Amino acid sequence: MSGIRQALRQLWSATDDARMIQQDGRWYTWAEVRSLAEKIDRALIRVGAVEGARVGVVLANRVDSIAALVALLSNGRTLTTLNPMQPIARISGDLEMTRPDVILAPEELWCADEFAAVVVELGIDGFAIDEGVAQRASRADSTSSNGAVTPSATDPESTGAIAIEMFTSGTTGPPKRVPLTWRQLDAAMAAVHGHVGTEHGKREPLTGRVALVTLAIVHIGGMWGVLQALTEARPFVLLPRFTVEGWAGAIEEHKPRIASLPPAAMRSVLNADVPAERLSSLRAVTAGTTFVSPDLADEFIARYGIPVLIVYGATEFSGAVAGWTKPMHAKWWERKRGSVGRAFPGVRLRVVDDNGHPLPPDDTGRLEVSSGQTGSGTGDWVRTSDLAHIDADGFLYIDGRADDAILRGGFKVQPEVVANALRAHPAVLDASVYGRADERLGQVPVAVVELIDGQHVAEAELKDHLRTHLTAYEVPVSIHAVESLPRSVSLKVDRRRLLELVAELEATTA
Repeated sequence: MSGIRQALRQLWSATDDARMIQQDGRWYTWAEVRSLAEKIDRALIRVGAVEGARVGVVLANRVDSIAALVALLSNGRTLTTLNPMQPIARISGDLEMTRPDVILAPEELWCADEFAAVVVELGIDGFAIDEGVAQRASRADSTSSNGAVTPSATDPESTGAIAIEMFTSGTTGPPKRVPLTWRQLDAAMAAVHGHVGTEHGKREPLTGRVALVTLAIVHIGGMWGVLQALTEARPFVLLPRFTVEGWAGAIEEHKPRIASLPPAAMRSVLNADVPAERLSSLRAVTAGTTFVSPDLADEFIARYGIPVLIVYGATEFSGAVAGWTKPMHAKWWERKRGSVGRAFPGVRLRVVDDNGHPLPPDDTGRLEVSSGQTGSGTGDWVRTSDLAHIDADGFLYIDGRADDAILRGGFKVQPEVVANALRAHPAVLDASVYGRADERLGQVPVAVVELIDGQHVAEAELKDHLRTHLTAYEVPVSIHAVESLPRSVSLKVDRRRLLELVAELEATTA
């Protein structure tokens, strides 16, 4: 049996009154979560969705979603995630494309005719799970019904069985669904424990230090936070969404030693000038999900005296594959700032040229990963879309993305290089750069900046600033200032919404 699945089953040895999840100031006990998980399990069994069945869940940072996750994964079903932050039309379209055997969703979605109609058309069973477990759709309602669920032919205990079908964040284009096997998740958990040196002392389930889940659990970062807390049988705080006060309040109350803080959230904490004494329990913060500027990390370290441990990973790897540790940070940070750390235990990294030949230290090329987390065979290399180099000491540096490079009249422009130069301007809080089609040059860079509150800066000034940092062909043809950059559930800049925002800005100034 999968190690994660077995660990989830061990939750049943917790006492009924054990505090499990804190949300909005209220603690939910194991008895409450277990009762809902068991009701979901019985409902799924009743409609034939047993081991191997694919169950879609509109997965929000809510207690009922955690109960659904426990019910599915502890019993060998496949969790197919759907993002509740999308408009109903997109959720419905995602459901139609995904076609799970059963769908679990909050009551408010079942009140939307468009969503309910898609479920009936697909001929699948559906349940509302936020107020008990109520059946809202049945296979019998549809002429396309084929009777009971036919579980996947793949044995849930086999190494290739799928545990979670996870959406990537889709920040550079349409999201894609990534199947994560039980073997991948177990390998990722082992790698994390090997990296951070997790203690495995005897402890009653749902006791010990309280964990904190900061990101949306429909994103791999948030999902991993929940899985780690559940498999380690730790109580945890589940933030419905990130807010500075919610995060800082949880740190102050529960005094964790380590907490997650994506770069956009880190900037918000700094801007809010959170008093250092509120974060005094922290020995480190981990940061990932997107590029982490070493200048931002240094600013946080200088303000709070707390090391920023950057990690690197992807949904396809079921989480992180490289990162910093606190001892590594103390020894190497000043010399290696800008690196995302070293490979986790059990992970191999290399950089190759366009022909797949390994490159020597410090040469930039395509990053490849070999690990049980990748879902490939043992010893196989999986090529990423990231440009990177690895130095002689084994530290990994991400130099950009191969698929994001802007080819301007034959010259390559890396969007992150331009964005970093914009972030260096004292009025700029954050920046995003993308390529726009151009008849003469093929593509040209366009930038969008989020300014620090109260700051104003002319486009000409920003371009002059860039000319002192970049070559002429890297300077964007236009720079738009916005109140805030649109972000996805992982707090990355949402490229599709950004393009829509730019189109609106240009339409008003045309």
